[in-house]
Amino acid sequence: MGMNLKAGSFEGWRRENGRMGVRNHVIILPVDDLSNAAAEAVAHNIKGAMAIPHAYGRLQFGADLDLHFRTLIGTGTNPNVAAVIVIGIEPGWTGKIVEGIAASGKPVEGFAIEQNGDINTIASASRAAYRMVKHASRLKKVKAPLVELWVSTKCGESDTTSGLASCPTVGNAFDKLWEAGHTLVFGETTELTGGEHLVAARCKTPEIRQQFQAMFDRYQRVIEDHKTSDLSDSQPTKGNIDGGLTTIEENALGNIQKIGKHCTVDGVLDKAEEPTHPGLWFMDSSSAAAEMVTLCAASGYAVHFFPTGQGNVIGNPILPVIKICANPRTVRLMGEHIDVDTSGLLQREINLDQAGDRLLECMLRTANGRLTAAEALGHREFVLTRLYESA
Repeated sequence: MGMNLKAGSFEGWRRENGRMGVRNHVIILPVDDLSNAAAEAVAHNIKGAMAIPHAYGRLQFGADLDLHFRTLIGTGTNPNVAAVIVIGIEPGWTGKIVEGIAASGKPVEGFAIEQNGDINTIASASRAAYRMVKHASRLKKVKAPLVELWVSTKCGESDTTSGLASCPTVGNAFDKLWEAGHTLVFGETTELTGGEHLVAARCKTPEIRQQFQAMFDRYQRVIEDHKTSDLSDSQPTKGNIDGGLTTIEENALGNIQKIGKHCTVDGVLDKAEEPTHPGLWFMDSSSAAAEMVTLCAASGYAVHFFPTGQGNVIGNPILPVIKICANPRTVRLMGEHIDVDTSGLLQREINLDQAGDRLLECMLRTANGRLTAAEALGHREFVLTRLYESA
């Protein structure tokens, strides 16, 4: 008997904008790479605060700058975050990110290093972080319907077992979550190549299909503009090829298994955009693990499904990443990274429905507070997507 998703509930934190989170982080968010040191110093001073350093610099412009702000604001707004300290070099960009996060009603304060220096900034931000951590620790968990849990997915280090078992496990779970009215997302534009027509055929309306095709065609133009005849150095990756996936089409067909058999694509998002209604969304994104998961967190998702074959160790600072694997060798050699072992599917010990239910049960345990493997191992990969070089 499978889980009754429509009647199910979980315990989490109700945020000021009504969203439900499954973690209660206080984050120190640098605006730029030069502010990482100050952010990490504040987190060192105040236990319970977590810095999220990144390698993104300055002088972005146009769509690249818009994405930078959207990703950082979305990260701060994510329901798994209780409160935010923003630290930047100068007050303009710092203030813009503070203002964006404050619109959600969440406690947020910003600090600029210019005309203050690191030491004064760290002292002021540490005092604010101290207040924020005490505030967050007072917040009580509440019960909410399971349908309020937003779930994202992306696969990585795929092999033949991914398309045969771990990605279909996610697809089975996604079918059940979609039927119950959840808000879901998938992406990896590059890894749909050769199978994009299958996704286009699943789009709910002609308008959504047109939006999806425009996103896919935009990526194809990037390849053309850079005179790249193929993606042989990156799609499939060397790990994919070692695992038996010899073409991008094979990779794509396995990847598409994650959206199950019954879901329709109910909307299209640009990178780090937040969905506006329940259903399955496609988000234009890189197939790089840390970039895609970072974008999912910035879009507001609270739990992530990550099927892997060869064994990908990806985590995220604020988004719990649930690792699913069906390769018995990977489960044996990298077992500490795997949350859901679906190798029984290939050995015919369990069926796909049972595998999907195992994943959903792990999702519920994670939502109720049990750490994922990546969280327990301290994986906090946070990589901003960049569109083009800085000015």
